[in-house]
Amino acid sequence: MLIDRSDAYALLRALGANERLLRHVQLVGEAADELMNAYTGLQVRFDARLIELGVAVHDAGKITYPEELDGPGSRHEPEGQAMMLANGVQPAVARCCVSHAAWQHADNSFEELSVALADKLWKGKREEELELRVIDMIAAQRGVARWDVFTTLDSAFEDIAAGASARLRRSIA
Repeated sequence: MLIDRSDAYALLRALGANERLLRHVQLVGEAADELMNAYTGLQVRFDARLIELGVAVHDAGKITYPEELDGPGSRHEPEGQAMMLANGVQPAVARCCVSHAAWQHADNSFEELSVALADKLWKGKREEELELRVIDMIAAQRGVARWDVFTTLDSAFEDIAAGASARLRRSIA
């Protein structure tokens, strides 16, 4: 069972993660931290630990399929989930290995969508459908209209995406 990010990073290292993969999940973690700060500012209820741990392990399967660090492929997704489950990681956290890429599925939790969103925004990619799902979930939780949270979150998403160039430089440094 993982307690915090350092546990997750230690597990990834023990399983053979290279420095590039570790740096990637840490940079996605920075984007997730900014997302969670925006959520906190809006007084959204969410499981911060699930988001932190989900981000930390979301690409664990790339230990087995390192070519997917630089190229296309989805073999890492079920592999990561299986690897995490085999190592005692909480099922909800392990599921993020698959759901971060399959965010269109209706049964994904708010936290899983947040992991997927951080994985897009860290590199400056805006994914409108994903962003609107997150916005709509927050609006529903708060009992307000989409537009009551849209402006605040759209600005937060833009700010996170604007930091992509610096994060991308650090990802290859």
